[in-house]
Amino acid sequence: MTGGARRGTVVVDVGGVKVGGAHPIVVQSMTNTDTADVGATAAQTRALHDAGSELVRVTVNNEAAAEAVPDIVARVGVPVIGDFHYNGHLLLTKYPKCAAALAKYRINPGNVGAKRRDENFRTIIDVALTHGKPVRIGVNWGSLDQQLLTEMMDENGRRSDPLDAREVMIEAMIASATRSAELAEECGLPHDRIILSAKVSGVDDLVDVYRRLARRCDYPLHLGLTEAGMGAKGIIASTAALSILLAEGIGDTIRVSLTPRPGGDRTEEVQVAQQVLQSLGLRSFTPQVSACPGCGRTTSTFFQEMAEDIETHLKERMATWRERYAGVETLRVAVMGCVVNGPGESKHADIGISLPGTFEEPKAPVYVDGKLKVTLKGDSIVADFLKILEQYVETRYGASRPVPSDSVSP
Repeated sequence: MTGGARRGTVVVDVGGVKVGGAHPIVVQSMTNTDTADVGATAAQTRALHDAGSELVRVTVNNEAAAEAVPDIVARVGVPVIGDFHYNGHLLLTKYPKCAAALAKYRINPGNVGAKRRDENFRTIIDVALTHGKPVRIGVNWGSLDQQLLTEMMDENGRRSDPLDAREVMIEAMIASATRSAELAEECGLPHDRIILSAKVSGVDDLVDVYRRLARRCDYPLHLGLTEAGMGAKGIIASTAALSILLAEGIGDTIRVSLTPRPGGDRTEEVQVAQQVLQSLGLRSFTPQVSACPGCGRTTSTFFQEMAEDIETHLKERMATWRERYAGVETLRVAVMGCVVNGPGESKHADIGISLPGTFEEPKAPVYVDGKLKVTLKGDSIVADFLKILEQYVETRYGASRPVPSDSVSP
């Protein structure tokens, strides 16, 4: 199950990040700062990149934003994508340093220009050719080309067996994306510098759109449920939609478009995207912890607290581990709460601990690579297990990459 497997070998280079073909599915995100604020936008871009976003998009909506882009790019170590609507043809031509600094341009064929659409579109493609940049043609049903939709609705109305409005909408989105891609190639943009997306906010609609789009073109596809929403709703809806498509081999780069709470952490969308890919077995980003939900056999909260402590420990150590231990992101850890599934689940993990449930004997067997290593007792179970965990990581992954001489041992 690999993203891009259904399309063959079309690969787009986005600032050194390969998108499409057999390359790993790429995680991307978008800032929500005022792009004209160089410091704030650069800081958030770095934070998103540090969280695991391999591409970061910024809106370029006015001259101040266009003028700020080169300074932002100079401060960050991640390819930056420019998001253009309505006036992209003007900004990209007036600010060539912005055009040169960006790794890719994202344009929406629904709002390139109401009266001079093709001319404005061609202008953007000409700039992309001048600077050797790829383009994402991103259709969104909230800003679909109304002229195209009207034409297709009228044509449908003349059919003897007209389709329902939803079908026409989906077909209009696909037509908008593919016709724009054809126009871009007519303007000279190479086939391998085009990425397509066709975003909607309903799970069933998104799945239908991308299944059809995948059958009709071989461009790399960017997936994302647009306007997914806040909290659990946004996370669950995005996960449901992306998982169906990714499991079918559709999609080369993804974004989870969560609405953050006021003052919330923008990097949450990156963490969700990574977890979707890791849960599907498509990529590995961080060690995974299996933990039981608890029941009447585990009335103590001790195993819950231990699971949280271990999760926290892994997150805190990953920055160091990632540099020292190649492959550590594939580590599987189990923290179980009683004897029913505890020993068995711990044996299936790389390293696991089965804690005593209510009224069980106060001991906690630790399993390493499927075998009982030691049984812990007393008040220092958590600390003792973390020491064993550190030793296991060093033993299993330590020989895979030389340790820098100035590194501090765990």
